[in-house]
Amino acid sequence: MAALGGDGLRLLSVSRPERQPESAALGGPGPGLCCWVSVFSCLSLACSYVGSLYVWKSELPRDHPAVIKRRFTSVLVVSSLSPLCVLLWRELTGIQPGTSLLTLMGFRLEGIFPAALLPLLLTMILFLGPLMQLSMDCPCDLADGLKVALAPRSWARCLTDMRWLRNQVIAPLTEELVFRACMLPMLAPCTGLGPAVFTCPLFFGVAHFHHIIEQLRFRQSSVGSIFLSAGHLIGPVLCHSFCNYMGFPAVCAALEHPQRRPLLAGYALGVGLFLLLLQPLTDPKLYGSLPLCVLLERTGDTKAPLCS
Repeated sequence: MAALGGDGLRLLSVSRPERQPESAALGGPGPGLCCWVSVFSCLSLACSYVGSLYVWKSELPRDHPAVIKRRFTSVLVVSSLSPLCVLLWRELTGIQPGTSLLTLMGFRLEGIFPAALLPLLLTMILFLGPLMQLSMDCPCDLADGLKVALAPRSWARCLTDMRWLRNQVIAPLTEELVFRACMLPMLAPCTGLGPAVFTCPLFFGVAHFHHIIEQLRFRQSSVGSIFLSAGHLIGPVLCHSFCNYMGFPAVCAALEHPQRRPLLAGYALGVGLFLLLLQPLTDPKLYGSLPLCVLLERTGDTKAPLCS
């Protein structure tokens, strides 16, 4: 090598091929077209999910059991077919994730316990004020409340309640499957992992604005209260289900509560602890290897902050 001299070294450095993104190496479309395909695929998924709710024409409100049962059918069909959209996106862009589709979508055993417990704990900390308010307004004490919550009869009653099944089971599972598990792998190669994490809830939030039409149609809420409560931005299914159960924090009721001071202190403490613990409890190292990082490496993005 030394015999080659400076010119030889320069020749070797020039002739060394640079690493190209997966789509370019496979002769696929350029980055710009890949982004358009990704955004269009996500929009198609969002429209399909919301559109499936209105396949059944009915003059009944959305909380009527007959409406809920019909929507269960259409939403489950669309959610079951949503992974096919990711497969089609992979074929159109030429991107090979380097891992199985189910693993890429988050169906894996590695890190499952911290992934189930830590985000739920963090969300409950954020809702410290509403939880205190719920306990203050509850007529029974903690021991009686736990007995009722753990009683088989209570669970049997919940499993036959269509609204409970929708809010706590079907909606969290299907919405997280469509709006996170399917959309995140398609958006990450285009925007990067960080922006994609914040972009997916935007599709989720926009898809929930159809509730505005229904609530105004049946005069269930005012315009102001609807815009305050439409949509959640919580990711994991357990957190989604917990937020659906808690609803939007009743801040106005807390301001008029007889025990206003400790209650507002709980609200402030919950928000403060949430901000303090957000980074350590969402450290990717706690949840094992990230399949999305493998995808980003194969598309040429080797400097993703969440993957380093």
